[in-house]
Formats: sequence, C-alpha cells, structure tokens
Amino acid sequence: MSQTEEIEDSSAPLIEHLAELRTRLIRAVAAFAVGVILAFVVAEPILQFLLGPIEATLRDLGDPSPTLQYTSPQEYLFTLFRISMVFGFALTFPVIGFQLWRFVAPGLYKTEKSAFLPFLVASPVMFLIGASFAHFVVTPLAMAFFLGFADVSSIFANLMSGAVSGLPADAAVVPETNDGIRITFFGKVNESLDITLKFIMAFGLCFQLPVLLTLMGKAGLVSADGLKSVRKYAVVAILLLAALVTPPDVITQIILFTVVYGLYEISIFLVGRVEVKREAKLRAEGYYDDEDEDEIDPADMEPHFDDPLLAEFDEDDEVDDSKDK
Repeated sequence: MSQTEEIEDSSAPLIEHLAELRTRLIRAVAAFAVGVILAFVVAEPILQFLLGPIEATLRDLGDPSPTLQYTSPQEYLFTLFRISMVFGFALTFPVIGFQLWRFVAPGLYKTEKSAFLPFLVASPVMFLIGASFAHFVVTPLAMAFFLGFADVSSIFANLMSGAVSGLPADAAVVPETNDGIRITFFGKVNESLDITLKFIMAFGLCFQLPVLLTLMGKAGLVSADGLKSVRKYAVVAILLLAALVTPPDVITQIILFTVVYGLYEISIFLVGRVEVKREAKLRAEGYYDDEDEDEIDPADMEPHFDDPLLAEFDEDDEVDDSKDK
C-alpha cells in the first residue's frame, strides 16, 4: 500500500476544513466552559488543598490558627475564578485533546498516528506526576524556607496565650514586647496561591522533558549521541533553571536539579531505544547497509575536471614547468 493510499480520504476543499475546525473549536470551548463551571463549584476545597503546605508549615511554626487575608473586595472571588480556569482546563483536557486529534488525524499517515498518539497520552500523565511532586515535596520545603524568617508565623501565634486573666475563653490579647519590632506574616490569598501554582506549572513542564525529547528523537531532530555530547551544557542549563524557579534554598535547588537531570538521562535512554527500533525496522525493510564504508583513497578526493578548456590550461602549466627545469 502506497503512502498516498494510507492517507484518509481528506481531500476536502478549504471551506469544509474550516467548517470542521469551527466545529472542533466550538466543542472544545463548550467543554472548557462546562469544566470551569464544575471547577468553580468546588473551587474553595481546591483552594484549601493547594494552600495545604502553607497551613502545615504555619502550624509547625507554632500558629494555632493559620489565616490568610485579602485586601480588596473582589480579590477572593477572582482567586476562585483563577482556580476554576486552571482546573477547568485540566478537567476538560481529554476532550480538548480528542477534538484536536480528530481534526489533525485525517492528514497523518498511519505510521505518524501510531508515533504521535502515545505522546498525546503520556504528556498529561507526566505533567500530573510533576505537579504532584511540586505540591507534596517542593512546596512544603519552600514554605518552610520562606516563612522561617518571621519571628512569629502569624499575629495569631500568641494570641491565645491566656496572658491576661479574667477574660472570656474566646478573647485574644497580643502579648506586650520590649525587644523591638516583631516581623509577622500576614499572607494574602492570591499571592500565596500564585507561589503554589508557579511551582506546579514549573515542575509539570519540566517533567515534559522525556516526552519532548523522545518525540524529537522519533522525528530525527535529536540523537542519543548528540544529547550525550551536550550533557555538560545541559547540566549548566538545569542548574540555572533550578536557581530561577526555586527559592534560594540549597536543598530545594538540589532536589530540582536531581529530578530534571534524571529526566534528561531517561530521555537519552528513550531516544536510544527509538534509534534501535528505527534501525531494526530499516534492516527488516532492506534499507540499512551493514557493511562498513570502504576507505576513501586520498587520490580519489582530488577534483577531476571534464571541461576540455580547463584540461588545456593544465597541460600548458605542465609544459611551462618542464621548460623551467
């Protein structure tokens, strides 16, 4: 079967392709809208889950009642909208990806479909793994580092100390201090959420490295030997990345470097496997030559001219050289 026959019958005019694109976009946008609405219904529990590392750190630092604030009337509502947009997209990504696939697939060969589809599945899985690693490992370490600079974890840390007798049980009194200004954490909801989402996005994208490099290896854009040859430059780039997306905490930077460098080595292994499979396929089809290339004679590398005029000039030069001798 020829390659032309492998392509599906998709020789539709431009208007039909645009109509198909419009249909796919409408379905994707509708699914996204439904996902945003569903995510908004549970936005507050999602917010509590995302701020879990901050709450745990504050309690470990002695705050019996971790509290965050918002300073504008619309701030908290917009924060819930932001959560709804992010998690609505994550919820409806399978539908959006399916609509994209249904629009692109008719123009692909069968071999291209079989090569591309696994990466479409692996990409969200690797992003979820990276996001989970960021939320459960990196964010608690970062919060402990950032909040460790405050004298008290929040203004509520010592309010329930019972310093003054005769007050109701639910009364709160700020203890008097004579040792200077107390540095207190008054966290804002949107800023605290922003840090958490940045970590999730950064690590989720870093975990796409094996997917991206393996796909490029299948396309012949990179090779395992090429990735090995630039390993030292990759190490420097990963160190810079760790310094940019993590707090100035050596432990967190080492964790990110170790994870991303491990993913780079896994990518080299996967690209090597792709090359082995490609070579085996070429051998089976008879396109791969197992014989070593013959050594080239240096004399064969000299230029040969078939132009009679140039040959005449060469002969004249030889005659002049012989006369001079």
